Amino acid sequence: MSKIYKIQWTSNAKEDLLNIVDYIKRDSIESAKKVYEQIKDKAHSGNLFPFRGRVVPELQRQGIVIYRELIENPWRIIYKVENDTVYIMAIFDARQNVEELLLQKLLRINTDKSLDNT
Repeated sequence: MSKIYKIQWTSNAKEDLLNIVDYIKRDSIESAKKVYEQIKDKAHSGNLFPFRGRVVPELQRQGIVIYRELIENPWRIIYKVENDTVYIMAIFDARQNVEELLLQKLLRINTDKSLDNT
């Protein structure tokens, strides 16, 4: 029997998903619902086979191999596996520059942390 992993969405990934849905629903609520379900289903498919996703190529080039991704075209679902949990880290549009988006997120996280220390 296969090990079943827990799925944990980070606040960042939840925000990404909500932003995607909000953008799509401007044109079609039905399309937004469909995309929401497709992304959630794909992300939750990682609870049985979390290592089937590939290592994120842009990060691998930098020597970072702990993050993997599943593709639900055109979305890239970025996650990492720790112990018995799959952490959904972010969702990106594959048509965008992922390296740039990751840099923006890291800068935002660092800025938020420095504000917390004031």
